[in-house]
Amino acid sequence: MIELFNIPNHKIDTSKFSHLLHGNIVQEFEKNFAEYVGAKYACSANSASSLIYLALKSFSPTAVSLPSTIPVVVPNMVVNAGHRIRWFNDDDWVGSHYHLHENIIDSAQEVTKDQFSNFGQDDALMIFSFYPTKPVSGCDGGIVVSNDKERIDAFRVMTTNGTSVDKDSWKREHIWPGYKMHWTSIQAYIANENLKKINEKNRILDKINAVYNEAFGYNNKSRHLYRIRVKDNKKFLNEMLNEGIKCGIHYEHCHGKVFSPYELGPLSDLSRSEKTSSQTASIPFHEELTNDDISKVIHYAKKYN
Repeated sequence: MIELFNIPNHKIDTSKFSHLLHGNIVQEFEKNFAEYVGAKYACSANSASSLIYLALKSFSPTAVSLPSTIPVVVPNMVVNAGHRIRWFNDDDWVGSHYHLHENIIDSAQEVTKDQFSNFGQDDALMIFSFYPTKPVSGCDGGIVVSNDKERIDAFRVMTTNGTSVDKDSWKREHIWPGYKMHWTSIQAYIANENLKKINEKNRILDKINAVYNEAFGYNNKSRHLYRIRVKDNKKFLNEMLNEGIKCGIHYEHCHGKVFSPYELGPLSDLSRSEKTSSQTASIPFHEELTNDDISKVIHYAKKYN
């Protein structure tokens, strides 16, 4: 079977951790990741969704504009944080990043060298995901980076039950009502090992991207997903699976469904998002694909398109 994603395996000796929940490896990874994307400060959490929730919770109830072609986890957090939604058409962001709200950037699907520093806004918040299939694969988890120390410190307090920051848990003081959203040493270890490989991984993905672009006539640049247009994506997925090739749909539109009670008027006509829901498909795209795998994917993707 040719897999849609590659999820690296790791053997972990937990006896080497200084603490299973928030050992030194957590701080080491936060430092390494912040340096890679060009930020001064970082705070990890149990998921990117938790960080999105906390970031949005800091604003008074308002209307948050979202592309309708998006994973449901994002509008979930918008609603849970007390906001309403205004949908707009945009599926070009998929596989990269988008502007979530105010100066919050959701980059769950993109990790590039100096990404934050190139953005050029010190007080911005940039949120990344370490879900197993994401660019820096992990055992779930997320991280928020910024050059604004005060904002990152606030995230750290809120993700550790609202307690002050201190390596000695017995010395922490309860400051605010917070949440149990901190990361674990196991999660940090896996993400840290995969961060070490990201440059080589990206080099391989860029090569595969070029081959796919030549074959399909696209100009895709994402290092997370390779999406193509097909007549019927659900039928396409089944036909490809019968050939031993796993594909996916990224993503179905979110408007007019569960989130209807929380919707305000759309910012634009949403027919493009609806069309994308039935016609976009992601084909296998990862660093472990062989030349034979790539040729087979291209052959059958063209056959069943």
